[in-house]
Amino acid sequence: MNGVRVPHRKGQKMSLSRADVVRVADLARLRLSDSEIDAMQTQLSRILEHVSALQAVDVTGVEPTAQVTDLVNALREDANRASLAREAVLANSALTDQGMFRVKAVFEE
Repeated sequence: MNGVRVPHRKGQKMSLSRADVVRVADLARLRLSDSEIDAMQTQLSRILEHVSALQAVDVTGVEPTAQVTDLVNALREDANRASLAREAVLANSALTDQGMFRVKAVFEE
């Protein structure tokens, strides 16, 4: 791998080397034990084999699909409506100040 695209043929069995897994883990800033590297090598290689099998499928004439159902955004109109009274909301706060929530600072000065 190492930034180089690995050429392969459709349906060809693909597998990652141990070095590939270590490189990917390094890029993802993951610390993997030797047993985790071995497990990931097997699991990622199986994923690549499934992808390779999918690449062998003839999709000639099939339109690209991002959504398989006819769902559309179901949005409602914005409307003012009743909400809780400020006093009721602030009653549950540990700290308030001038009718607002007061929180401890999270930034150092």
